[in-house]
Amino acid sequence: MYGQIAAANALSDIYAMGGKPITAMNIVCFPAGSLDLSMLAEVLRGAADKLKEANVALVGGHSVIDPKEIKYGLSVTGIINPRRILTKGHLKIGDKLILTKALGCGIINNALKAGIVDEPTQVEVSRSMAALNKKASEIALEVGVNVCTDITGFGVAGHLLEMIEQTEEDVGIEIDSSSLPLFPRVEEFTRMGLIPPGDQRNREYRGGSVDFSSEVPDWKKWVLFDAQTSGGLVLALPPNKTEKALKRIYKQGMDKATVVGEVVKEPKGRILVK
Repeated sequence: MYGQIAAANALSDIYAMGGKPITAMNIVCFPAGSLDLSMLAEVLRGAADKLKEANVALVGGHSVIDPKEIKYGLSVTGIINPRRILTKGHLKIGDKLILTKALGCGIINNALKAGIVDEPTQVEVSRSMAALNKKASEIALEVGVNVCTDITGFGVAGHLLEMIEQTEEDVGIEIDSSSLPLFPRVEEFTRMGLIPPGDQRNREYRGGSVDFSSEVPDWKKWVLFDAQTSGGLVLALPPNKTEKALKRIYKQGMDKATVVGEVVKEPKGRILVK
């Protein structure tokens, strides 16, 4: 599962731009003195299985001995039609925002380190992180979206603010907090204070550009800054294309996908969460 998640995460950047990954190379740092090599073999097998699912050729790689911990990722090369590149800019006022995966995996993974996550929750979150954004990317191209990005380490707020900043027109984004799809037990673990350091850094860095209405509970504010590993895509598209896109997304099994907000005229350059 570790290898599958790492591979899906590495491939996501190309899918987020509407590209097609073609080849990949392994990058491995492994503590050979403290961990059995069979563990590395399982990681590589998981990644190879995910690459096969994505129809991507593994063409080599590089490995070093790391005395501290295992690190694994991939360098991915893809192709793209230069006339059909999905970018973070070009938001249009009135665009709806579709998020294709649930949120909260950073908080869940932090709770996992504490040994308090039940197996069903762990399985659901792991499968989501290991799921490719391939189909969502293809649907984005078919339907014709204005903007696309994937949600990873900067959290929802960080990535949406990037979209705002790269749009020439002065726009803002309004988020309906009640529509945010969450993994099981996210509220419970957040209320317990299991906030990862990455989330705290994200909120410190980007919190000044996010306004919350009084109806948003304190625990849910953290979800906007939760650092995701291999998160879903955010698609910005005109309202008349939203239903068509959602139907195709649901047909591909992405049942957590939902409209979480829209692009608005005010507040300019900011996110308002209601």
